[in-house]
Amino acid sequence: MGVIAKTPAPPYYAVIFTSLRTQGDNGYSSMAEEMVDLAVEQPGFLGVESVREELGITISYWKDMESIVQWKNDPRHQKAQQLGRSKWYGSFKVRVVKVERDSEF
Repeated sequence: MGVIAKTPAPPYYAVIFTSLRTQGDNGYSSMAEEMVDLAVEQPGFLGVESVREELGITISYWKDMESIVQWKNDPRHQKAQQLGRSKWYGSFKVRVVKVERDSEF
């Protein structure tokens, strides 16, 4: 997914998900792909950027906080969250920020 997300003029919101994985795939890759496909369909979704080496960082961009709450509460996303806690992540952190300025080259 090596693409920089095309986001609108601020303000908008970003959800920053930073994680350390457990060993093995255990269905992670297919679920991650499914979650991106599902997020794209959500009202208020603006884009996503993701990288994974030892540390994984996924940033999803959203129109407003209401869109983020709806995404967090989507039943299929909640199932992925449960599996993440039980199978895929040794640790993770979620940060929600308001983007007030951006620039590009």
